[in-house]
Amino acid sequence: MATPAFEDLTETFEFLDDWEDRYRHVIELGKAFAPMDEALKVPATKVQGCASQVWIQPIITDGRFDFQGDSDAMIVKGLIAVLHALYAGLPVAEVVAVDAPAELGRLGLTDHLSSQRSNGLRAMVERIRQVAAEAAA
Repeated sequence: MATPAFEDLTETFEFLDDWEDRYRHVIELGKAFAPMDEALKVPATKVQGCASQVWIQPIITDGRFDFQGDSDAMIVKGLIAVLHALYAGLPVAEVVAVDAPAELGRLGLTDHLSSQRSNGLRAMVERIRQVAAEAAA
């Protein structure tokens, strides 16, 4: 149950021959991702469990999930952009139903991230799921 944006990303990853190309693409996604307003980078939006500084600010409009996010590490900001492609625009009730490990596995991310980055990615997914579950309740 992936969004069209995530399906497009999956197709792009299929064309990239090796992990280094994919890694560079994730960094480029991070560079292209809109910066988060500094005023939103507060303890309430900070994601715990990430080695880097990560902030996620949910935006719920007409029952649909979206978020702003940022990080002090380019690869992590790229991972935020990947998660944005996975979740943005979904009804809040559907966000918790997304099998993020399986979807991200389609990109080959889980095989090539360090354990710290993998833990941080899981923490970001859990934060997104938590916020969506609260909004759906």
